[in-house]
Amino acid sequence: MGLPSDDPVIIRQPEKAGEPTVVTISCPDKTGLGCDLCRVILLFGLSIVRGDVSTDGKWCFILFWVVEGTVRASETKWVLLKKRLLEACPVASSASEIYNSYYRQQETVAMEKQPQVYLLKFSCYDRMGLLHDVTQVLCELELTIRRVKVSTTPDGRVMDLFFITDTRELLHTRKRKDETCDQLKAVLGEFMTSCEIELAFEDFSSCVRAAPSLPPSITEEMSNLELPESVMMDNSLSPAHTLIQIHCPDHKGLLYDIMRTLKDYNIQISYGRFYASRGCDCEIDLFVMQMDGNKIVDPSKQQALCNRLRMDLFCPLRVILTSRGPDVELLVANPVELSSKGRPLVLFDITLALKRLRIRIFLAEIARHTIGDREWEVYRILLNDDYELSASKNKIVERVTSMLMGWN
Repeated sequence: MGLPSDDPVIIRQPEKAGEPTVVTISCPDKTGLGCDLCRVILLFGLSIVRGDVSTDGKWCFILFWVVEGTVRASETKWVLLKKRLLEACPVASSASEIYNSYYRQQETVAMEKQPQVYLLKFSCYDRMGLLHDVTQVLCELELTIRRVKVSTTPDGRVMDLFFITDTRELLHTRKRKDETCDQLKAVLGEFMTSCEIELAFEDFSSCVRAAPSLPPSITEEMSNLELPESVMMDNSLSPAHTLIQIHCPDHKGLLYDIMRTLKDYNIQISYGRFYASRGCDCEIDLFVMQMDGNKIVDPSKQQALCNRLRMDLFCPLRVILTSRGPDVELLVANPVELSSKGRPLVLFDITLALKRLRIRIFLAEIARHTIGDREWEVYRILLNDDYELSASKNKIVERVTSMLMGWN
């Protein structure tokens, strides 16, 4: 495949307005690399409209054609994007090391480093769009929200507890803590009354999963889905690879959803091509193999992988509005990678949709649940009791779903 490039990540801006930006990545290969790269691109609010991936099992060459989303178009930081993509790429010091030893490293997601968790506590007075504005500040600071508990008192005071991790790994410093509190103060102004950041307790992992059980409505909907036959698998076209062909409607993060599933199943992509047409249909061809270098020939493994891909293509997130006693609760669930990473920007999109509908949030929680054979990240948003003045239940579900799927 040729010698590696001196610059593993190259971002080439379009010559004409309206054309996609081309991201070129050339680096050592590893299982799940495509998922990690697509997650970074999704985190920056970008959509992949075309992709080309090839690898010899040790070195890979990837091309992504990306466009800016409608929500965060003016905020794309291309230099920072390149830095984060570089961090996702395996690095080797020489070509001989690449071809002789590096491929043996990072073979399982269990080896991935778990970041330190911090607790952000602040109090303020409630106002329209408060949670979205806070979420936007944290996203721009590259602080990932792992869990949140937001509650509102009768006098309009809000106590926010955010369990967060820092992509820059600097939140242990006073400068980074002050920067975070100052940015929140700049957005909330006189509404904010206090702000503190401290190291979270050690058993954070168990706390994330120690949430109340989910109502039957959401678990029943997850298990009773009728999905179209959109994924085909063929072993006759290549002597060494299984061909996976996918034809489906486009949505935000589509390629990430596919790559996440393949990563969780330890499937390696040797060659792949992705294309999204103007009619919002996507065509994906992937030549893949198992970790042992063999095709996927076991019928049960083929069926399980096809079923998982179909589910993640057509229902990557679940959005339900349900009753919680006298109140109404919005539930949004999305699957978590085996590496324990959740989908980026979910809370950002939920709160933005509600802000545009002018619906206040009374209570918000995020927790992990095991549903079936998968772990899910579940967002529970208790709406203010005057929500019906702004939108019907059907409209709320439609707007939140459209924002999450990029259909707005």
